[in-house]
Amino acid sequence: MFISITVIALILSILVPGAMLILNRFSGKKVKTILGINIFSFFSILVIATVIMFSGNVFAAPEAAGASANSAGWGFIAAALVTGMATIGAGIAVAAASSAALGAISEDSQIMGKALIFVALAEGIALYGLLVSFTILSRI
Repeated sequence: MFISITVIALILSILVPGAMLILNRFSGKKVKTILGINIFSFFSILVIATVIMFSGNVFAAPEAAGASANSAGWGFIAAALVTGMATIGAGIAVAAASSAALGAISEDSQIMGKALIFVALAEGIALYGLLVSFTILSRI
């Protein structure tokens, strides 16, 4: 029951501001306000759901099999976080490096190779995250 209410609230926190944007025809300041309301409502629902979900009593697992399943779950969560965060970081780095590289190439086309090296180095962050997540998954 709680999970279905939470899912409905999360979907509504995305759909209602989206409908407000469509009805307001994308006016400048209202878009920022609606986006702020959307972000605030979405993350506040997630925080409330997390607090309610983890506020119950905690009991020890009766068997050792429960402990291995729990550690495997944490390993999957760690691998997902490593991959996701490294990809987000690589996206930010590639955005900065590639825009600067395009500006430099437009002024002098001789430095294209050097500019591509910097973009590739920024993309390497995602590859490092992927390697770390494979290492985590291989130990589960």
